[in-house]
Amino acid sequence: MSETPRSVHFVAIGGTGMGSLAGLLHARGVRVTGSDDKLYPPMSTLLETWGIPVREGFRAENVLEADADLVVIGNAVHPENPEARCVLEEGLAYRSFSDALYELAIAGKHSVVVSGTHGKTTTTSLLASLLLRTGRDPSLLVGGFAHDFEGSFREGDGEHFVVEGDEYDTAFFDKTPKFLHYHPRTLVITSVEFDHADIYRDLEHVKGAFRSLVRQMPRDGCIVAALGHEGVRDVVAEAPCRVVGYGVEGSGDAGGALGYCAADLEAGPDGTRFALLREGERVSNALAPLYGAHNIENAVAALAATAELGVPTSESLAALADFGGVRRRLEVRGEAGGVTVLDDFAHHPTAVEATLQAVRARYPGRRVIALFEPRTNTSRRAVFQERYAQVFDAAEHVVVHAVADAPIYSNTGEVTERFSAERLVADLALRDVSAVCCEDVDAIVSHLTDFCRPGDVVAAMSNGAFGGVWEKLLAALGGGASA
Repeated sequence: MSETPRSVHFVAIGGTGMGSLAGLLHARGVRVTGSDDKLYPPMSTLLETWGIPVREGFRAENVLEADADLVVIGNAVHPENPEARCVLEEGLAYRSFSDALYELAIAGKHSVVVSGTHGKTTTTSLLASLLLRTGRDPSLLVGGFAHDFEGSFREGDGEHFVVEGDEYDTAFFDKTPKFLHYHPRTLVITSVEFDHADIYRDLEHVKGAFRSLVRQMPRDGCIVAALGHEGVRDVVAEAPCRVVGYGVEGSGDAGGALGYCAADLEAGPDGTRFALLREGERVSNALAPLYGAHNIENAVAALAATAELGVPTSESLAALADFGGVRRRLEVRGEAGGVTVLDDFAHHPTAVEATLQAVRARYPGRRVIALFEPRTNTSRRAVFQERYAQVFDAAEHVVVHAVADAPIYSNTGEVTERFSAERLVADLALRDVSAVCCEDVDAIVSHLTDFCRPGDVVAAMSNGAFGGVWEKLLAALGGGASA
């Protein structure tokens, strides 16, 4: 695509990526329209704030009346969608979200792609924040609300475009992973584990996607890789370009010295202090306003990537202490009756375990109560049933939302075994972890209203809205103001 179109219509505009690209184009002066099923905050609020008209429901006339130069089709859209059918039948110009993002925003910039099973949103936001605070004026698109950017996108005049690279497939007409479309010159790989069981058969299938991304790298590019993770070491083994390792001391076998490493982690009221090592030599002491070894590893990834992009480490370290964080990553929703309520996006067992350990570090000596909603197409299968039983040890009490028995999307075969909240509760009891399951959010709130006491910390973990459990719990406990 040689130039920015004058008007663009987005089919399924409510996704974080789709809505963010719509906002970026709108800010350029492009006429933007969109449609979706029901929209939810924060994207519904943001689209309204930006003044982008959105029609509820999918109808062919939405496309025809938009009279757009280009139609962008989201990856949640199925081929029978009436707007998608209209686009194909009328011969209109269309792109997947991934191709539109690259052609309209990334092309011509130094593409910095942050990939991995875990930590993408935080690391992407960190990396872009460091570039911004050190005067590099980057562009950004991230799959979450980054407080430093007051949103999920930014268009800067600098040479770098920092983007979160997802391994999920691109569109119904393009089943390749989205991150293959961003053509990175600098690539961060935070982790490689099995996930997205609806489109990947097993861990080897996931690794194949990441190996394709690595093979695509130019010879003068750079991969910043968490070499303490076996899956990462595996997929970068035959990289065509330079690989720079990073990690946290003691967190895994890096198979040799790490280029960048955090050591001597010490959590405090203002975050986590650590020593930054480079090639085994201490560079400086550092402070990150983050908790948990996984988040310090994310911070080291951002420090390593910015250093490889030419930013002096002293500048990045100074900027790190001011990082504003990301919404729904250990976000304090409020406090009521002496109980602090947190919201986190964790849903994969590795992320659940890391999140609870981070809560323990952030609130030492306080009772931790975990709320868990298995909502994804992967977590509602039995694939992680046994693993989930091993990741709640940092909590004194666990409440599992017994999600309704809804259909599970799968492109990898029939789903024959489903996750059981009741079995998880029983397995946790065998580990002496107190746990209950509740069928709906009102039951969860009722249970916790009786169970909680002043000083408790409640960490709600879900990749969805969790039925507004945060606000309902705070109201029931006495009406704490949102933090």
